[in-house]
Amino acid sequence: MKQRSPVFAVFTLTLALVLGAFLLAKPSGNEAPSGSAGGGKYVIRGASMVLTMDPKLGEGPLGSLADADVLIEDTKIKAVGKNLDAGRAQVVDGRGKIVMPGFVDLHNHLWQALIRGCAGDKELNGWLGKCVLPLYKNQPTDADGYAGARLATLDVISTGITTVTDWSHAFNADFAKGNLRALGESNLRFVFSYNGTTNAALQDEIRRVKREVIDKNPLAHLEIGTHPSTGNFPSLDASEKLARELGVPLNVHLLESKADPATGQMEALRKAGALRSGLVANHVIQATDAELDELAAADVRVAHNPLSNMRLASGVIRLPEMKKRGMKVGLGLDGGTNDTSDMFNVMRAAVGLQRATATDPGVYPTTADVLRMATLGGAEALGLDGEVGSLTPGKKADLQVINAQSVNFAPRVDWVNQLVFNTQPSNVDWVFVDGRALKRDGKLVGVDTGRVVKDAQDAADRLKKLLPQ
Repeated sequence: MKQRSPVFAVFTLTLALVLGAFLLAKPSGNEAPSGSAGGGKYVIRGASMVLTMDPKLGEGPLGSLADADVLIEDTKIKAVGKNLDAGRAQVVDGRGKIVMPGFVDLHNHLWQALIRGCAGDKELNGWLGKCVLPLYKNQPTDADGYAGARLATLDVISTGITTVTDWSHAFNADFAKGNLRALGESNLRFVFSYNGTTNAALQDEIRRVKREVIDKNPLAHLEIGTHPSTGNFPSLDASEKLARELGVPLNVHLLESKADPATGQMEALRKAGALRSGLVANHVIQATDAELDELAAADVRVAHNPLSNMRLASGVIRLPEMKKRGMKVGLGLDGGTNDTSDMFNVMRAAVGLQRATATDPGVYPTTADVLRMATLGGAEALGLDGEVGSLTPGKKADLQVINAQSVNFAPRVDWVNQLVFNTQPSNVDWVFVDGRALKRDGKLVGVDTGRVVKDAQDAADRLKKLLPQ
């Protein structure tokens, strides 16, 4: 056998020590890492259309530019315009492509990727009773929280979502840790809505999560989630107090089903002092005129989830009336009662539901309206419009590049309409968050999707045993 020299042995030992030190220095993976450090410098050159969502930068309410460049430097949008000097930036060919801000998913439950298709013939309370509520007793694990959220984060990235609001049921602290770990690994910008409680130990855990996880990750934000009703008032009251203490918004499910008005939801919110600016209310379908007036006066923001509302037969939101009142409204997927993470399909449904019920093709929202709702509108609802939601230079580089030359999209007729009526997630070629490419040339970056799917299947099999058959 050939003998190795002493120099080779020393080199091998040194390499092993360096590698070992590197591995020991890696994050433990218990919760979300510290977030993106930016992706360097890119220029999207000669994009056929750039929808900036900033009227000051281009034409019309969507700030449209033709044959323009978008320059990304580190974590931010450096410039938008024609023939930009990009230096040594990596070039993305924008010919035949549409560049626009990434979508803001205003309401989701990422773990529910593990219960896709569950109780497809039930309304809200029947679905909850079959697919969710039993898990409070049977207690899913850290691994379950991680597997479901990890799968769902990859799915939302594929559809051009760059900010996700994850209303976690947080069945226990370990489940929430797994959920947060998946969010951190995704490199998405996220808002984690931690389900509030009267339990002092869990309240302390929420405080720890904000201090040690959320505040250390530049991509992360916290909300306190709860369900308002007179019967659940102690939890609502404790959640509102905790949200005020931590300086974060409250996030609630409100007036979703026909049964909700009888539970005293608005009365409970009034009593807790929770009807205040920044409150995010999901659904808001069964609201009266007086209740809409009250919500608008309090600057309550609304997450519209049309596909979920259709699946659960919850009804149709009163979007035109909300528009008249100047309410901030964004779009959401709503987890397991959507079954798909297709934001383009959500936009189609948001337009179609209003037209079908009003029998008026000119009713609010138009295609341009829902494109804004899905981007800057969602950012405004979260109070993040100073950071994301438009391609305004200085904002974070959260954006997507859409291929308009595919067989389901071409030819060019009216690209604003086609974005809503024709686009599928497969048309999304690139997704950037904080200047980092998470989807490149139509493929997720640095992800073993086979492993993610297997882990999700294993977790779904475990949860299925915990649910009533």
